[in-house]
Amino acid sequence: MRAAAESTTTNPAYPLIGAGDPPPYSIVNADGRAPLLLVCDHASREFPVAMGRLGLPADATCRHIAWDIGAADVTSALAHIFDSPAVLAGYSRLLIDCNRALTDPSSIVATSDGEVIPGNRRLTSIEREHRMRSFFEPYHEAIAHRLEEARRRRVIPALVSMHSFTPVFGLETRPWHVGVLWDRDARIALPLLERLRAVEGLVVGDNLPYSGRHPADYTIARHAEGGRLPHVCLEIRQDQLESAAGLERWARIIAQALGPIVMD
Repeated sequence: MRAAAESTTTNPAYPLIGAGDPPPYSIVNADGRAPLLLVCDHASREFPVAMGRLGLPADATCRHIAWDIGAADVTSALAHIFDSPAVLAGYSRLLIDCNRALTDPSSIVATSDGEVIPGNRRLTSIEREHRMRSFFEPYHEAIAHRLEEARRRRVIPALVSMHSFTPVFGLETRPWHVGVLWDRDARIALPLLERLRAVEGLVVGDNLPYSGRHPADYTIARHAEGGRLPHVCLEIRQDQLESAAGLERWARIIAQALGPIVMD
């Protein structure tokens, strides 16, 4: 179900990305005209070749600690359903988390869900800056560019941030199939909660399993709250996204629930 994406070209301004490495972000459905921008902060589990997966074994980078499993596929599917562009981060959250402020201690973690990240220990300020310049800012600049492009067309775009979460975290079993994360702007969140709760069998979290309240959800705060753009963050449980059928089902559920709210 993975959709083809238009990728940026390698840029020497990104000091940690080699000539054969993926770009720092990709754009899905670049010519989409809907009044909507989809973003996926944790779309990828890629690492630059020269950084050697930060010393992690390959199987560790398949886990949720490295990316939001299934989120990129659902985001790409929704971009085509809505005829909307989508911006997908190009590298693993373990290099630097694109949904955290640079001052947040969890921006670059030394340990994640019990896994020690050898390449993230004792980083210098220069090493942190290189990660910011290579992976973090290019992604956020791409989002800002897309929003500005919509404004030039005199379109007020909604910003929807897509994520996924583990069925179990620590000792906690998470019953929610999907979570709607939001803070002070209820324009999308409240009607979306209502529509999702009307779907038979769904357990829907309101700011669960995570909260969208400040200072959480950096991407939304940076790109939507200041400009008063309508926005919401969605979290889908990862066991719902393990198959092509599951991905298609969730793209359909989100499209049917979200479409009447953001496309009117």
